[in-house]
This record gives sequence, C-alpha cells and structure tokens, in this order.
Amino acid sequence: MSHHEVTLFILAVGLLLGAARILGELARAFNQPTVVGEILAGIILGPTVFGAFYPDVQQAIFPREGVFPLALQGVTNLSLVFFMLVAGLEVDLGMVARQGRASLVISLFGMVIPFSAGFVCALALPGTFGAEPDAGRLLYALFFGTALAISALPVIAKMLMDLNIYRSDFGMTVIAVAIVNDLAGWLLFAMILGMLGSGAGGGFSIPATVALTVLFGVVMLTAGRWTIDRFMPLINAYASWPAGALGFAVTGALLSAAFTGWIGVHAIFGAFLFGAALGASHNFKEKTRHTLDSFISFIFAPLFFASLGLKVDFVAQFDTLLVILVIGIASAGKVLGCGITAHRMGFSWRESWALGVGLNARGAIEIVLALLALQTGLIGERMFVALVIMALFTSLIAGGLIQALLKRRRPVRLLDHIQGAAFVPDLFAQNRRQAIAELAAAAAHAASLDAGEVAAQAWRREEMISTGLGYGLATPHARIAGLKAPLVAVGVSRQGVDFDSPDGEPANLIFLVLTPEDLMTTQIELLADIARILKEEKARAAALHARGWVEFLAAIKSISG
Repeated sequence: MSHHEVTLFILAVGLLLGAARILGELARAFNQPTVVGEILAGIILGPTVFGAFYPDVQQAIFPREGVFPLALQGVTNLSLVFFMLVAGLEVDLGMVARQGRASLVISLFGMVIPFSAGFVCALALPGTFGAEPDAGRLLYALFFGTALAISALPVIAKMLMDLNIYRSDFGMTVIAVAIVNDLAGWLLFAMILGMLGSGAGGGFSIPATVALTVLFGVVMLTAGRWTIDRFMPLINAYASWPAGALGFAVTGALLSAAFTGWIGVHAIFGAFLFGAALGASHNFKEKTRHTLDSFISFIFAPLFFASLGLKVDFVAQFDTLLVILVIGIASAGKVLGCGITAHRMGFSWRESWALGVGLNARGAIEIVLALLALQTGLIGERMFVALVIMALFTSLIAGGLIQALLKRRRPVRLLDHIQGAAFVPDLFAQNRRQAIAELAAAAAHAASLDAGEVAAQAWRREEMISTGLGYGLATPHARIAGLKAPLVAVGVSRQGVDFDSPDGEPANLIFLVLTPEDLMTTQIELLADIARILKEEKARAAALHARGWVEFLAAIKSISG
C-alpha cells in the first residue's frame, strides 16, 4: 500500500468506527440492540445512502476495487474471529446440564421445525427463496434451513437482563436452549461449508472435513475444556494480570480459527469453540472476561457490522416478497417449534409463547452466517439483505413481545430518569427545605411543572418522615399530578445539608424523586437503584467530585455498569 492508500484506509476505518459507535449508542439509548445502529452506520456510509447522493466521494473514501477492500476484508475477518470468541464465552454448558431434559427437548424441536420448513421450501422452490442459478439445490436448502433454525445467544441474554428475568427459571431455560441452538447450528453450518469446499484448501475430502469438524468440536468441549481449566491457574499465577490471560485467550482463538480454516471450514468456528471451552473455566476471571468483551464488542464488532453496509446496496437488492417469506417462515417455525414443545414440557401458554418469541431473536449470529454464505457464493445479495433484515426485525420485536406476554415491565433505573436540565452542581441551600426548593425549581424547568407546587408536595412528605438515608445521601419525594414519567432532580452540596439522617451526617448528594400519582411502586424501585449505585464510598466520592453534568453522568454510568 502506498502512503496515500494507507492514509485513506485509516480515514475510512476511523469514519466507519466512529459512525458505528455513535449510532450503536443511539440504538442502545432506545433500548435496541447496538448491532442495529452499527449496521445502519454502514448502510449510511455505503452505496445505499452516501453512494446514492455522492457516488464519486463515496467511492473515493470506500473504493470497492484495489487494495482497500482487501485490507478492510483482513480487518473485518480478524474482527469476526474475535467476535465469535466473545460469543463462545457466553456458552455455559453447565447451565444446559442443570436445566436438564426440558432445555434439550425444546432446543431439539425448536431447531427441527424451522430447519425442516426452510429446507423443504428452499428445496421445492429455490428460485422463490432466493437461490442463485448456479447454487447446488441440496446445499442451498441445507443452508436455508440452518439459517432459519439458529438463534442469537448474546442478543437473547441481553434482552433477558434488560427485563430482569435472566436469573429466573424461565430465563435460565431460554438461555440453555439458545446455547444448544448455537452449538448445533454452528456445527451444522460448519459441515455445510466443508461440503461446499469453502475452506482454505487443506486438501481434505468432504467426508474427512466433516469428520474432522465434528471431532474437533467434541475434543475442544471435553479434553480441551479440561486442559484449559488446568492451564489457566498457571497463567494467572506467573503471567502479568490480566494481560497474560487476555493474550492466552486471543492466541488460543487465533490458533483454533487457523486450524478449522485449514481443515476446510470457516475460521470462526474454531474461535467460537475455543471461546466456549475457555468460558467454562472457573479460573478465567470475570474481570478478564469483561475486559476482553468490552474491547472486542466496542471496537472490533462495530467495525465488522458497519462494514456490511459497504458491501451491498440495501435498497437496490431489497426484495419485498423474499423478505416477507423469510421473516414469516423463520418466525412461525421457531415460535411454534419452541412454544408448543415448551407447553408440552410443563410451561404455561404465556411462558411458552414468550420462550418461542425470545428464541426467535436472531441478531448478530444470523448476520454472521449470512455474510459467510454470501462470501462463499452460496447466496446472492437479495437473500443476504433479506436475512439481515430478518435478523434485525426479530431482535427488535422480541423484547416488547416478551414483556406483553409475561406482563412484565422493564425495571426502573435511575439513569433513565435523570437529565442535565434537572442537575444542580452547587446547591446553595443551608437547610433541607431550601434544598428541596432549589431542586424543585430545576425539576420544574426540565418538565414544565409548577415549581412551588412541586416544592410544597415534597416538603409536605418530608415533614412527615425524613428522607435522609445516611452516608451523605437524601432522597426527598413527591407524587405529582399530570407528570407523565418519573423524573429525578439531582443536587450536589459541598458543605452538606442536614436531612436528619440516621447516622447524623449531612447529605451531600440529594435526589428529588418525582413520580406520577398512579405509579405507586416506582419511588421504591428508584430508591433501590440509587442505593445500589451509591452503596460504596468510592462511588459516592466519584459522583460528589464531578464538576458538572457530563462528569456526573459519566461517574454514575461507570458505577452502575
């Protein structure tokens, strides 16, 4: 690469990553998977939007020929390997064993029914279901069935955490089923790639490739898993921490990826299996796992997903009938397969349909599978676009449908109800009535309320019982008629305000909690979240010493995780 090409490549990667992170965070702010924003960033910068309005400029920055696409392909392939390492870390085989027969039976029928529907449709009507003219009918049908059968474990886990049901019996069953689906789906797809001859060309026959793939999976999840667990204490004891463990994880993933690439299946299968084996080790510390996950999920994964939008014009390749068929058959097969089986295994109908809807979320895993099929020539751009849209659509609707079916709502979180307009960095108040009045004025400005009425309501409750919690915290509260959503005004008092706390200490962080009249338990949930975030002295100090709203928000976010 020339100096100009290197400069252009760095510029393009910087734009791609920056746009992916911004739109990913925006999607997250609306309680949607970050992958939605990341793919949208690529679509905007790619031929679909940027290329439609400024084709010459778009091609100058993101050329589709020459050295640039090769360099970008190298970076995205590496990103994909690392992403699958993190996806593998989510796999908890022990959880599958603990959930027992129910998770295995639900997983079996939750894969067999959508796989069969996809296989039969693609085999009978290959043209209607997006097969390319030169695609082998049997291989294409196998791929299409697999694409409809697989789930997305990372998306499902995040969704259940957001709904606060991850640790419930229902949540554990959903996760266990998703784990089995992931393992079985990727094993099946790895064999399809081997049959297609898409590997790096180790010279193995198709039966040999399939046999080696199965053997590698079995060995990695048994003997490999045991070896890694025994080896990790040595790394933790004698290597720098966490650098030693991180280096081992990345090296192991790359070597495993190289091996599966050599035997004739895609490299990511090796990284995924190594991640599953590594994640099962009790000696792979949670902080190391979090560090690895954060770096890959916020740097490498956004680059990969944003790069998808550079490959295809999503408008030109959008086939309405194909998209409807793919979404309809995929959703019907997964929801019915999992839902009916779950009911037969003892779940209520509400829980059964919610379980099916949750497992219907395809997310990033489906998109990875679609890209690999596109790269190997198994599918064309029309089917690629349809699968990406299906993956995003099923992920977007899953959380809301589970809430409706289970009649659950998202837990109330402090971060959802604070804003800069209701933040007072330096309270002048000398007593608690003055502090409440100052915070009421800030809240009234932020939500178009009557400041006097807010202050009067909060003081009336304060007179009945003090809201000083101790440890420098106070949480005055008022229920306000006409308020549409909870609002928390936050004030910082350097000198402290006496709120008659149990420990006798003045309050430095004061949270005025305003809730609608009809939400009786919201105040309690917000108080619990405030206590959870600020229970440690170090956390309270970080919030107290913030010099403005941005620093305060950053401190609260870093504390709350």
